[in-house]
Amino acid sequence: MKRFPLSLSMLVPLSLALAAPAIAQQPAAQAAARSTPVQPAPTATPAPSRPATAPAPALTPAQQAALEKQNAEMQQAALRVAQLVDGNRAGEAWDGASTVARKAQKRDEFLKIVGADRARLGALVGRGQPSISRVKYNGDATVPEGLYVSVTFPTRFANSAQPVRELVSFRLDEDQVWRLSGYSVRPPGA
Repeated sequence: MKRFPLSLSMLVPLSLALAAPAIAQQPAAQAAARSTPVQPAPTATPAPSRPATAPAPALTPAQQAALEKQNAEMQQAALRVAQLVDGNRAGEAWDGASTVARKAQKRDEFLKIVGADRARLGALVGRGQPSISRVKYNGDATVPEGLYVSVTFPTRFANSAQPVRELVSFRLDEDQVWRLSGYSVRPPGA
């Protein structure tokens, strides 16, 4: 298993362990069944994209264990990104983002959108248990080709009666390093 260090001080580049070649190349069967489109960066009106529809192979016990380990690492990385945003340090998260994400949205625009969304929602009250989905996109005008992992938290904020969907997305870049590809907070159903 190829490992890359992950710590808050090393968010540039944000990197994670790759679970196994088969996992890095194909989405897991259960994740593919419940996956949702990943957006490379937050936008005012997200446009849908089509994920690749190749069937996922069954995982061996070793691959399943590696997938579970990678899920835990992805959750931790997503939490660190969310905590940077909580601490008004979203720029640090953007600085470690994938080139694809940085091409899609300039740093100032990212900070403006994230800052406005979070100001509207008010203070963080708490985050629920995250869910993880994996999608491999063939590429189109909306989402560049690649393997994406999304970590979604049901998050409560002071100014929202209902939990908000807080999404932190990662893309497996060409150098085999997972990097931030997007952060957004949206009301349920949006």
